[in-house]
Amino acid sequence: MSEYAQLKLENQICHSLYSATNALIRAYRPLLEVLDLTYPQYLVMLALWDEDNVMIKRLVERTRFDAGTLTPILKRLEQKNIIVRQTSAVDSRQKVIIVTGNGRALEAQAASVPEALACKIKFSEEEAVMLKQLTEKLYSAI
Repeated sequence: MSEYAQLKLENQICHSLYSATNALIRAYRPLLEVLDLTYPQYLVMLALWDEDNVMIKRLVERTRFDAGTLTPILKRLEQKNIIVRQTSAVDSRQKVIIVTGNGRALEAQAASVPEALACKIKFSEEEAVMLKQLTEKLYSAI
Protein backbone atom coordinates (compact mmCIF):
# COMPACT_ATOMS: atom_id res chain seq x y z
CA MET A 1 0.00 0.00 0.00
CA SER A 2 1.31 3.44 -0.90
CA GLU A 3 2.49 5.68 1.89
CA TYR A 4 1.95 8.78 -0.25
CA ALA A 5 -1.41 10.44 0.41
CA GLN A 6 -1.09 12.44 -2.82
CA LEU A 7 -1.18 9.16 -4.76
CA LYS A 8 -4.41 7.86 -3.24
CA LEU A 9 -7.24 7.73 -5.76
CA GLU A 10 -9.77 9.10 -3.28
CA ASN A 11 -7.64 12.25 -2.90
CA GLN A 12 -7.59 13.06 -6.62
CA ILE A 13 -9.66 16.07 -7.73
CA CYS A 14 -9.23 14.93 -11.33
CA HIS A 15 -10.92 11.61 -10.58
CA SER A 16 -13.89 13.32 -8.95
CA LEU A 17 -14.24 15.74 -11.86
CA TYR A 18 -13.89 12.96 -14.43
CA SER A 19 -16.51 10.80 -12.71
CA ALA A 20 -18.89 13.72 -12.19
CA THR A 21 -18.52 14.83 -15.82
CA ASN A 22 -19.32 11.36 -17.11
CA ALA A 23 -22.34 11.08 -14.81
CA LEU A 24 -23.55 14.53 -15.86
CA ILE A 25 -23.31 13.71 -19.56
CA ARG A 26 -25.19 10.43 -18.95
CA ALA A 27 -27.91 12.42 -17.14
CA TYR A 28 -28.24 14.73 -20.16
CA ARG A 29 -28.52 11.84 -22.63
CA PRO A 30 -32.26 11.03 -22.28
CA LEU A 31 -33.15 14.73 -22.27
CA LEU A 32 -31.18 15.35 -25.46
CA GLU A 33 -32.31 12.19 -27.27
CA VAL A 34 -35.77 13.77 -27.52
CA LEU A 35 -34.12 16.68 -29.35
CA ASP A 36 -31.98 14.36 -31.49
CA LEU A 37 -28.84 16.05 -30.18
CA THR A 38 -25.65 14.69 -28.68
CA TYR A 39 -24.15 16.51 -25.72
CA PRO A 40 -21.46 18.25 -27.85
CA GLN A 41 -24.12 19.27 -30.39
CA TYR A 42 -26.20 20.67 -27.52
CA LEU A 43 -23.26 22.79 -26.33
CA VAL A 44 -22.78 24.18 -29.83
CA MET A 45 -26.48 24.97 -30.11
CA LEU A 46 -26.46 26.70 -26.71
CA ALA A 47 -23.69 28.96 -28.01
CA LEU A 48 -25.55 29.60 -31.28
CA TRP A 49 -28.92 30.27 -29.64
CA ASP A 50 -27.12 32.86 -27.54
CA GLU A 51 -25.11 34.38 -30.41
CA ASP A 52 -26.21 33.58 -33.97
CA ASN A 53 -24.51 34.37 -37.30
CA VAL A 54 -21.00 33.87 -35.96
CA MET A 55 -17.71 32.81 -37.48
CA ILE A 56 -16.37 29.39 -36.62
CA LYS A 57 -13.50 31.06 -34.79
CA ARG A 58 -16.02 32.60 -32.40
CA LEU A 59 -17.69 29.21 -31.82
CA VAL A 60 -14.29 27.73 -31.00
CA GLU A 61 -13.89 30.42 -28.32
CA ARG A 62 -17.41 29.99 -26.94
CA THR A 63 -17.56 26.19 -26.87
CA ARG A 64 -13.88 25.58 -26.10
CA PHE A 65 -13.84 22.91 -28.82
CA ASP A 66 -10.92 23.00 -31.21
CA ALA A 67 -11.74 23.47 -34.89
CA GLY A 68 -11.04 19.80 -35.63
CA THR A 69 -13.67 18.75 -33.09
CA LEU A 70 -16.15 21.46 -34.01
CA THR A 71 -16.17 20.89 -37.79
CA PRO A 72 -17.79 17.41 -37.73
CA ILE A 73 -20.34 18.61 -35.17
CA LEU A 74 -21.29 21.50 -37.45
CA LYS A 75 -21.56 19.15 -40.43
CA ARG A 76 -23.99 16.92 -38.53
CA LEU A 77 -26.05 19.89 -37.38
CA GLU A 78 -26.19 21.13 -40.95
CA GLN A 79 -27.32 17.69 -42.16
CA LYS A 80 -30.15 17.91 -39.61
CA ASN A 81 -31.12 21.31 -41.08
CA ILE A 82 -30.55 23.02 -37.74
CA ILE A 83 -27.80 25.34 -38.98
CA VAL A 84 -26.33 26.52 -42.25
CA ARG A 85 -22.69 27.36 -42.96
CA GLN A 86 -22.25 30.30 -45.28
CA THR A 87 -19.31 32.27 -46.58
CA SER A 88 -18.77 35.41 -44.53
CA ALA A 89 -19.64 38.71 -46.17
CA VAL A 90 -16.78 40.27 -44.18
CA ASP A 91 -14.09 37.70 -45.05
CA SER A 92 -14.68 35.29 -47.93
CA ARG A 93 -12.11 32.89 -46.44
CA GLN A 94 -14.28 32.41 -43.36
CA LYS A 95 -17.57 30.62 -42.76
CA VAL A 96 -20.36 31.92 -40.58
CA ILE A 97 -22.84 29.70 -38.81
CA ILE A 98 -26.51 30.64 -38.90
CA VAL A 99 -29.34 28.95 -37.00
CA THR A 100 -32.21 27.90 -39.29
CA GLY A 101 -35.92 28.09 -38.52
CA ASN A 102 -35.75 24.43 -37.49
CA GLY A 103 -32.88 25.32 -35.18
CA ARG A 104 -34.94 28.10 -33.59
CA ALA A 105 -37.87 25.71 -33.12
CA LEU A 106 -35.47 23.32 -31.42
CA GLU A 107 -34.47 26.09 -29.03
CA ALA A 108 -38.06 26.28 -27.76
CA GLN A 109 -38.05 22.51 -27.23
CA ALA A 110 -34.70 22.64 -25.43
CA ALA A 111 -35.86 25.32 -23.00
CA SER A 112 -36.98 22.66 -20.50
CA VAL A 113 -33.64 20.79 -20.45
CA PRO A 114 -31.80 22.87 -17.80
CA GLU A 115 -34.69 22.66 -15.34
CA ALA A 116 -35.18 18.94 -15.96
CA LEU A 117 -31.51 18.37 -15.23
CA ALA A 118 -31.58 20.60 -12.17
CA CYS A 119 -34.42 18.46 -10.79
CA LYS A 120 -32.20 15.39 -11.13
CA ILE A 121 -29.19 17.02 -9.46
CA LYS A 122 -31.00 18.76 -6.61
CA PHE A 123 -28.31 21.33 -5.87
CA SER A 124 -29.30 24.59 -4.27
CA GLU A 125 -28.85 27.63 -6.49
CA GLU A 126 -25.91 28.68 -4.34
CA GLU A 127 -24.24 25.27 -4.69
CA ALA A 128 -24.71 25.31 -8.47
CA VAL A 129 -23.25 28.82 -8.75
CA MET A 130 -20.31 27.86 -6.53
CA LEU A 131 -19.60 24.73 -8.57
CA LYS A 132 -19.69 26.72 -11.80
CA GLN A 133 -17.35 29.36 -10.36
CA LEU A 134 -14.88 26.78 -9.06
CA THR A 135 -14.79 24.83 -12.32
CA GLU A 136 -14.26 28.05 -14.31
CA LYS A 137 -11.47 29.02 -11.90
CA LEU A 138 -9.87 25.60 -12.42
CA TYR A 139 -10.22 25.89 -16.20
CA SER A 140 -8.60 29.35 -16.19
CA ALA A 141 -5.77 28.22 -13.93
CA ILE A 142 -4.90 25.26 -16.11
